[in-house]
Amino acid sequence: MTTDGAQRTVVARLRGAATLGLLAPPGALAVPAVRLADPDWTAQVLGDRARRQRTTDRRVLATLWWYSASSVLLTPVLAGLVTGVRLSARLADTSVHLLAGHTPIAATATAGSGTDLADELRGSVAAVVTAVAEAGGMRERPLWAIATDSLANRLLALGRAVGDVDAVTALAGPLAAAVGEPLPAPRYVDVCGTRFTRRASCCLLDRVPHEVRCTSCPHRTPFERQVLLEDSATASAVRVPLTTGRSWAT
Repeated sequence: MTTDGAQRTVVARLRGAATLGLLAPPGALAVPAVRLADPDWTAQVLGDRARRQRTTDRRVLATLWWYSASSVLLTPVLAGLVTGVRLSARLADTSVHLLAGHTPIAATATAGSGTDLADELRGSVAAVVTAVAEAGGMRERPLWAIATDSLANRLLALGRAVGDVDAVTALAGPLAAAVGEPLPAPRYVDVCGTRFTRRASCCLLDRVPHEVRCTSCPHRTPFERQVLLEDSATASAVRVPLTTGRSWAT
């Protein structure tokens, strides 16, 4: 599957499109997104990543894989939603681009032809979640929670890119509701003038040797998380207003 002009239009409308994962870097391997729904292929990926991540825990490996893969996979369709360009959410119309070590870095999709974006998202996420759960020997519910955090995070990043965090993050709730159960409702929290995703999932990164628990991990106490988010907001080098009133779909 190769991208068409639709995603190039999206890229032209977004500042920092490469950083957002909408442009594949030279040398990245393009993988048809349907491979992500193959449990045998996914199991092989987890095995290959185990050496680099220094763990043999399949649940940890599967969770970390889906945490990065879901963020990349959802970016094109969400970027299209923000810029007013309909991109397909179907796996068959999408490629995921991987760096060495099976590291997802970007995704590209063709123009959407269907009328039900939420239905496409539901089908794609469900197919990959099933494969990841089988390969990782784990329940599907935590993987759906990761999907909703990826949706929230990507819309937050896109909101910052277009200069209208309030308006773009407001898309998250209605879109997730349209996708329906078992996708949880995405949530945000504003701390010291900066918006963060209030996570529903844990990436299990702290189960990997020499890694630490994430700042916004839901397993932290509310007080601890609040203090860390305040520190993160204060340390931000660039202040982005929560609302600027700017239109992005031009």
